[in-house]
Amino acid sequence: MTVSFSVRRQAAAKYDHGSCGGPVTVFAQALHAQLYGLPTDDDALPTALDALLQATHIATAPEQQTAILQQLAEQLRNATEIIQRYQYQAQWDRLPDSVAEQLRDARDQAQQVTKILDAVAPAFSSQPAAPVPPAAQPRHTASPPAPTTPPAGRRR
Repeated sequence: MTVSFSVRRQAAAKYDHGSCGGPVTVFAQALHAQLYGLPTDDDALPTALDALLQATHIATAPEQQTAILQQLAEQLRNATEIIQRYQYQAQWDRLPDSVAEQLRDARDQAQQVTKILDAVAPAFSSQPAAPVPPAAQPRHTASPPAPTTPPAGRRR
């Protein structure tokens, strides 16, 4: 059996279908593995961000989702290094101080996102906890005003 994938640009608009874009090879490989009963290679996640985006569309197992978030965190660590190199380059080239400051801010934000992804990724692999009932909301009741002490008078 031969399967050929091709897409015309007008197809999405003509048939009211949305498109995620990116390479179709991830879908083709998954289809090939499913049709022939081959094991899917869960360990080999793509490193390119566009290919990683496509992998998110077919990742259904919690372990796959965790692995994708971990791979994204690793890519952000690489991006952080790239940003830092350009920050240093901006300082060496004596570009305006605002350029180096903005790159430092971008690096700090990328590091923060990386830490968050590292923290939340394992949650996708673990079993969800029992739903916690919403906390009882306090009713707005009129409470007596707190007693106030009159200001101390001046002594003569």
